[in-house]
Amino acid sequence: MQMVEGDIAEQVRQVFRNLAAVASAAGGSLDDCVKVHVFLTDLANFSTINQVMAEFFAQPYPARAAIGVASLPRGAEVEVDAIMVLG
Repeated sequence: MQMVEGDIAEQVRQVFRNLAAVASAAGGSLDDCVKVHVFLTDLANFSTINQVMAEFFAQPYPARAAIGVASLPRGAEVEVDAIMVLG
């Protein structure tokens, strides 16, 4: 659960690693995610989100919304939350 500085792709990877850890603690995995909300301070980074997301999720991908925001806590460039369904 650490902030990563520098390259946006690495920041996105860390966000999804953190999300995977939260899912695991709840008894699930990223495969249980049905909806993902991606908050970006620069929507020009959306293609990077797509590339990195493909490293963590398999088809069929969860539904997704990308939201442009003015700023995020601690100077982050990306934040993600997800809705997970556990059996």
